[in-house]
Amino acid sequence: MNIDFERKTVIVTGAAHGFGRAIAQAFAARGAAVHICDVNEQGLAETVSLCGEKVHSHVLDVGNRSAVQLTVAAIATSCGSIDVLVNNAGGVRGQVGRPIEEISEEDWQTIFDVNLSGAFFMAQAVAPVMKKQKSGRIINISSGAGLGISLTGIQAYASAKAGQIGLTRQLAHELGAWNITVNNVAPGFVRSNPTTERQWDAMGADGQAKLLQTIALKRLGVPDDIAAMVMFFASDFAGWISGQVISVDGGK
Repeated sequence: MNIDFERKTVIVTGAAHGFGRAIAQAFAARGAAVHICDVNEQGLAETVSLCGEKVHSHVLDVGNRSAVQLTVAAIATSCGSIDVLVNNAGGVRGQVGRPIEEISEEDWQTIFDVNLSGAFFMAQAVAPVMKKQKSGRIINISSGAGLGISLTGIQAYASAKAGQIGLTRQLAHELGAWNITVNNVAPGFVRSNPTTERQWDAMGADGQAKLLQTIALKRLGVPDDIAAMVMFFASDFAGWISGQVISVDGGK
């Protein structure tokens, strides 16, 4: 299967590390002009240095609708098209699992802002461009937490990721008439960033072994496994696939 993205413009959010960085590298290696977004300016610079000259960075909080509109408009103007959007920005914003009665409104909202509102705002901004060109790919990165429960125990994270899966299905039907597909990748547990490293360490040897036993392949994946699924969804091979959620988790 030969997948390439020559002359394609791609936006990847949450690209300062982990899945987003791996996804940006995969697109760049296949010829795309890649625009990466994150609030972490230093991490963005590191991603650019790994990807090369076809990657351009934008410091952006995807939960800020006005900033999203401005950034996407600038990319569309400079490139003339936006072919692929990967909504990867997310995470737990430094939170840990706590009882429901201890969760503040701010704790709840900040996780929704990046994981769900951000995906909506980015899709909302690229939709007019993709409609005009009558083609596009939107790929949301959710989590196994959106299909089951979160290993973190964070209520807002599981809820926001489940909401993102619902958004995927809804937008697939709304945008399909313009040849825009909307799909979702639900990763299992992958050691991909400082947060997941802390989670892994907190499990201890027994917890780590127990987790591995729940995986059919008996091993953890790597960020490139998630990027590979994104490459497929973004390619011509997935032209008649939309509204789908694929778990990339080693088998459950």
